[in-house]
Amino acid sequence: MWLRQKKNWESIKGLKLNTKLTAIILVFIIVPIAILSGVMFYNMEQSTIEESVTYLDSTMARRQDSIRNNVDSINMTTQFFLSDETMNGVLITAKNQGNYSTKEWIEIYKNDVASLERLINTNPVLYGARYYAVTDNVQEMMPVMYNSSRLQNQEWVDMAQEGGWVFNYQDRLFSTSDVTPMMALITPINDRKYGNIGYIETSMKMSTMFPSMYENIANEISCFVTSDGQVIFGKNTDETVKNIASGLSKEISADNVNEGVEIKTYYSKEDKSVISGMYIKELSGTLVSVEDISDSIEDVYRQRNTFVLWMILVLIILSFVIDGLVRQVLKNFYEVLRTIRQVRKGDLSVRAPLLKRDDEMGELAHQVNRMLDNIQTLMQQNIDRELLAKDSQIKALQNQINAHFIYNVLESIKMMAEMNEEYVISDSITSLGKLLRYSMKWTSENVLVSEELEYIKNYMALINLRFDYDIILSLNIPTAIMMQRIPKMSLQPIIENAIIHGVEEIAEDTTIYIKGIIKDKDCTIEITDNGRGMNDEELDMLRKKISGEIATGGGSGNGIGLKNVQDRLKAAFGEEYGIDVATKEGCYTKVSVRIPMSQATNSNNV
Repeated sequence: MWLRQKKNWESIKGLKLNTKLTAIILVFIIVPIAILSGVMFYNMEQSTIEESVTYLDSTMARRQDSIRNNVDSINMTTQFFLSDETMNGVLITAKNQGNYSTKEWIEIYKNDVASLERLINTNPVLYGARYYAVTDNVQEMMPVMYNSSRLQNQEWVDMAQEGGWVFNYQDRLFSTSDVTPMMALITPINDRKYGNIGYIETSMKMSTMFPSMYENIANEISCFVTSDGQVIFGKNTDETVKNIASGLSKEISADNVNEGVEIKTYYSKEDKSVISGMYIKELSGTLVSVEDISDSIEDVYRQRNTFVLWMILVLIILSFVIDGLVRQVLKNFYEVLRTIRQVRKGDLSVRAPLLKRDDEMGELAHQVNRMLDNIQTLMQQNIDRELLAKDSQIKALQNQINAHFIYNVLESIKMMAEMNEEYVISDSITSLGKLLRYSMKWTSENVLVSEELEYIKNYMALINLRFDYDIILSLNIPTAIMMQRIPKMSLQPIIENAIIHGVEEIAEDTTIYIKGIIKDKDCTIEITDNGRGMNDEELDMLRKKISGEIATGGGSGNGIGLKNVQDRLKAAFGEEYGIDVATKEGCYTKVSVRIPMSQATNSNNV
């Protein structure tokens, strides 16, 4: 296999230059066209999908408003029926085997029944609203009042005691009743004294509540999934849609409980369909619509295939045209090639002849001559750079020697101080030597916290020589934090800032506290001084300088030291880490340095 690939590659390398150039030009034409056409048709496909998703999503939102209005109509009608005291009295009388006179029945019919009938007739979305007594001892008054025998004819009689919504049933009040699929809100009527006295059925046609299930919408099938998982179709049924609806209903019901999602619309690549589910909280069910957009997607694919066929034809013709042009361009190429071959033999003094034609080949000849001139110049520059590099190495070695010289001199001074029993001077020289070694020693960017604190101890020992008062350093750092790594010289500027701007201004014995706190996967190093503190305006200004909102310049008290520490911490560990400042005027200033424990540990290999 490898030998065959090598042989094929050698065959390609052996092709004539005009053939290679023609192939390269075609590749540079084909690749962008292929990418652009791929992106274009992909965007067309995505645009088709997005338009369908957006349209169906907005359609479901409109359906949601219509359904809620219908539900409100049913609820308001039910409440109106529940509040009719006269009709409730009729139901109580019927349960107690009481009777009304003919005159009383006529009055009830003229007033209450007529009023309720007008309410139903003036609401075109309602199919009807009815009272059902719990006994047959009642005068039926159509279309409002019916006895218990009529109730037993209805499909939903078994759930009447519980009440609630019933879907997709047929009205069996009479043998000649309409067989249109219905839905209704069943409401038991309970009296405090007499208990259950009847039921209210407020009904509506399924096609009125869910018109999308019964309309002939091109390429769209809708269904309603009840809370108990029953999938109800209108005119069209589909087993695939049924499975999709069942799964989506469970998902969107859970989303509605957890996130308040009511409408969820997405594209199914497998089915090439846009699927939208709308959870109807009032009905405790989900309306699902599935729109088949495979025709639109296939139309995009047909356009793509047609485009590809035309492009192949164009590229075949173009290959012949490009090959002819390349052959014409390369006619003068070999004039320049002969000059290059002489240069290859080592003759840098040779120059290409200037071609008469002022075209690319003439420019190439000119550029070859310039290249030879530049080669000679660059060779001389390389010699000069090598000399400069040698000088730099020598200077670096001298600096190293100077550093060792300083350390040796300090050791000598230390020994002289100890011989003269000047132990304070000896200890100071020791601290200075350690401080210089830490500062001048080459190391990786990150150092151990313990090393940084050792440097701070030496720094404090030297700082105390300057003052008539003592600055005590109090450390409370867990061992785990001691083994973390931080950027070198990231704590010392905070200590220095605390001394200059906090401690020096009060000029009395004080303590600087360094405390380590571990929380989850992070740790915080708090540096607190009992200095003068800051007011709110000064603190706000310092925080803005640290965050970079206000530019910092040179000079003392401008926050540039803390700004540098902040930048280095964020560069090392990320934007969520760095320093924060808290203060109280006349009391204290606390600077908190937060770094990640895990990342700090991993940086041991930095």
